[in-house]
Amino acid sequence: QVQLVESGGGLVQAGGSLRLSCAASGRTFSNYAVGWFRQSPAKEREFVAGITWRGGTIYVDSVKGRFTISRDNAKNTAYLQMNSLNPEDTAVYYCAVRPAYVSTAMGEYDYGGQGTQVTVSS
Repeated sequence: QVQLVESGGGLVQAGGSLRLSCAASGRTFSNYAVGWFRQSPAKEREFVAGITWRGGTIYVDSVKGRFTISRDNAKNTAYLQMNSLNPEDTAVYYCAVRPAYVSTAMGEYDYGGQGTQVTVSS
């Protein structure tokens, strides 16, 4: 069992930045890939970024160059640094883990968190 807790969300103006954290407890975090997903009322849940157990990263095109995913295995935590935020980034952001490699489908993850709200005002 792995428990995940997201934090760092909030209200920010367009052009601002936030850093989300995904703190894990339970099994060996370093063996897992981490994915960040988001969901807004107007859209289906979508993949945002992922990091493999070895640190390889992947991003959805809409956040490339603005968002950076990272991990600190010593702290059992993954991060999503979000810069140049715009109102279209408003959503609940979720992290999830699965063994080793990233998938863009949340259904392929073993564990997920409860989410943290990000609201970007124009």
